[in-house]
Amino acid sequence: MATSTRSEPDASGTRENWYERHILPRLIDLACGMPVVTAQRRRIVPQASGRVLEVGIGTGLNLRHYDRRKVQRVTGVDPALRMHPLAQRRSRESGIEVDLVAVSAERLPLEDGSFDSVVMTYTLCSIPDPVAALREMRRVLSPQGRLLFCEHGRAPDESVRRWPDRLQPAWRCMAGGCHLDRDIPALLRDGGFAVRELHTGYLPGPRPLSFNYLGEAGATI
Repeated sequence: MATSTRSEPDASGTRENWYERHILPRLIDLACGMPVVTAQRRRIVPQASGRVLEVGIGTGLNLRHYDRRKVQRVTGVDPALRMHPLAQRRSRESGIEVDLVAVSAERLPLEDGSFDSVVMTYTLCSIPDPVAALREMRRVLSPQGRLLFCEHGRAPDESVRRWPDRLQPAWRCMAGGCHLDRDIPALLRDGGFAVRELHTGYLPGPRPLSFNYLGEAGATI
């Protein structure tokens, strides 16, 4: 097993504050590692096979859920370098060949059609331009490849949908740019994907935060 890390220059030039550098990564790791969220990861991640791209690998919470018999190598991309020490440790523990790349998903320095599976869990909520990122995922996915996703987003109930608008300004600052109300199926379509399988529903917890989409998509022709 080998782990490598490479990064691209940060074009934004923004500086992280103390909270973003030291507190936020641990909070995100804690929240995204809750049992109810881990159960969702266990449903989708083991389906990945071959050459795998994980978009928004973060602290590497998915690495222990891959089926090592089916996966050749995992390339994990995430612009948040502060997350990578945890991801590096978990990659060593996983026994999988892992390449960590510190880039934004909107511009992937990867070859066309070079992956058999793309895995995306709780990622679209915090990408500034999710459609651009999905188009990049489509570009690097092989023609018969699979996009495996698990995301939270826009709830179907109007009474629930009112709350994200009220919570969003404070939530975005506290949760690393997370959006609560993104329409995941619509974003997938706009990004060039056709949804093949979709499971939806509320997870235990506050309803404005807990509506989940889990499934598989493939590139449209």
